[in-house]
Amino acid sequence: MEIIGVRFKKKGKIYYFNPCGQKIAANTPIIVETIRGVEYGKVVLSNRNVDNIEIPVKNIIRVATPEDTRQEEENCQREREAVDLFLTEIKHHGLDMHLIDVEITFDFTKIIFYFTAEGRIDFRELVKSLAIIFRMRIELRQIGVRDEAKILNSIGICGRTLCCATFLDDFQPVSIKMAKDQGLSLNPTKISGACGRLMCCLKYEEETYDYLSKKLPHIGETVTTLNGSGEVVSVNVLCQTVKVATKLPKQDVFTIEEYPVAEIKAAGKKKCAKECEKCAK
Repeated sequence: MEIIGVRFKKKGKIYYFNPCGQKIAANTPIIVETIRGVEYGKVVLSNRNVDNIEIPVKNIIRVATPEDTRQEEENCQREREAVDLFLTEIKHHGLDMHLIDVEITFDFTKIIFYFTAEGRIDFRELVKSLAIIFRMRIELRQIGVRDEAKILNSIGICGRTLCCATFLDDFQPVSIKMAKDQGLSLNPTKISGACGRLMCCLKYEEETYDYLSKKLPHIGETVTTLNGSGEVVSVNVLCQTVKVATKLPKQDVFTIEEYPVAEIKAAGKKKCAKECEKCAK
C-alpha cells in the first residue's frame, strides 16, 4: 500500500494517509479528514510503499490550494485572539486553570483549548460561556506537564532545545533504572527535564549504553593489564576505558591507571556489589 506521512503541528505526531495515486513531495500542504474534522497539514514523508499497516488509512481530500493556505492563516489569527477571550472567561468564572495552547479546526467547526490545572476542574459553565462567544463546538483538554513542555518548548540542561519539542513524536516510559545503568547521579535535579519528570534522553540512549556496556568488565572484576593483574575500580562506557587498581610488586601500594578496554583481559569471576544468582554462576 502507498502512503504519505502528515504532521498537523510543527512538533506533533506523524499520521499516515493514502495519497490516492498522487505523487506528493515533502512540505506540501494538504487537506485531510481526521477524527477531529477536516484539517490542514503538511507532508513530512513523501510517497512510500508499506507491506503491512495496523491502523486503517484514510484518503486525502486534496492538495491545499492558495485559498486553503489563506484560510489556515486566518484560523491562526483567530487562535491568537481566542487566547485573550479564554483568559478573561476563566477569570470571570474564578477557575484555577493555566492555558497552554489553542487550536481551531480547518473547517472552523471546533475550537480546542489545552490547559493544565492542579486537580479536576468543573468547567461546565465555562463551556457554555465560550460556546456563546465563539459559536462553534468547544473542547477543553487537560494535559500533563510533559505535554506542556512539548508545546511551550524550552532549553534543556544540555543547552539544546527540548527533545520532545524537536524530534520525538511520542513519549516513552522512563525509569530510574535507566539512570543507574548509565552511571548518572540519582539527584532528581540532574536527571529531570524542564517538565520535572525524568529526561526523555534516558530512554532513547539506553539501547546504546546496553550495547557498549557488554564490552566492559564489571566494577570489582579482576583483569589482566600490561602492568599485571588488578581490580576494576571504574568504567567509562562512552570512552570504552577502564580504571584498574594494580598492586606494585613487593609493595603494599596500589596504582590506578586507565586502559582502553581492548588492552585488558578478564582474569577471574565477576564480582558485583550485590551478589546474585547470575553472577554466582
